[in-house]
Order: sequence, then C-alpha cells, then structure tokens
Amino acid sequence: MEFTPAKLNTFLFFKLPSAFWCGVRTKSISPDKCEATVKHRWFNQNPFNSMYFAVQAMAAELTTGALVMCQIKKSSKNISMLVANNKGNFTKKAKGRIIFTCNDGHLIEQAIQKTIATGEGETIWLKSIGIDEKGDQVAEMDFEWSVRLKQ
Repeated sequence: MEFTPAKLNTFLFFKLPSAFWCGVRTKSISPDKCEATVKHRWFNQNPFNSMYFAVQAMAAELTTGALVMCQIKKSSKNISMLVANNKGNFTKKAKGRIIFTCNDGHLIEQAIQKTIATGEGETIWLKSIGIDEKGDQVAEMDFEWSVRLKQ
C-alpha cells in the first residue's frame, strides 16, 4: 500500500471502521511525521460535553501505527507490529477539531533496522500530541510498539 492520506483513510474504513465512523482521518504522512484529525461531535462525545477519550486514543494511535507501517514497508522485510502498552495524559477538554501529531519516524527506522540485524524483537515508545484549534495541548499519548521479524 502506498502511504498517502487518502489510502490510509480507505484503510481505516475497511480495517478500523470504528475510528472511521468516529471521524478520525489522516491529514498528512511522511516517513518521519504523521498527522490525524478528529472533530468533536455528537457521535464521539462523552457526558462532559467533550470528546470521548477512546476517540482521542484512536486518532493518536493512528499517527504512530501509520508511521510503523510506513517504515516496515520501507524495509521490504516481513515484520509484524503490535501495540504492547499505552499511556495517556489529558490536559484540557477536547472540543472542536483536534490534530494529533507523531514526529518519531526516525526512532521507528532505528528499531526496525535493529530487529532486522539481530533477529530479535524490539519495542519502542512513540508519542502523539493532540492540539486543539486554539493551539492548546489537550492530550499526550504514548504507545509502546513491538516489532519483530516474522518466521
């Protein structure tokens, strides 16, 4: 799969439909950075008149996972990926359009190169930051990804 926002959004529709129907969309992707947006609306709200935390987690995880998929494809190796752990910190109510950004593509490339060289699985923590329309941070989410060569 070519890694473009349109292709990733089609992937969301077929493979992660709950994220798609909640409004999560890929905005941009490069080997080092991925951005996803999601807008607070009735369908993804919580009882406190803001965006449900799990919807924010879906958008944040997409930014990290898309980068992992991109780097795996770039390696031309048969590598599996799996979220092993995650942490979240929510600092402000998420209202309006939220943009989640992960800038850790270079870290993923290093982990994949190491797993190819050693044949051992590697884990890596990737960070995604959610910013609202006013420029305020609403969430910081970390995902621990595990990558290993498939046998």
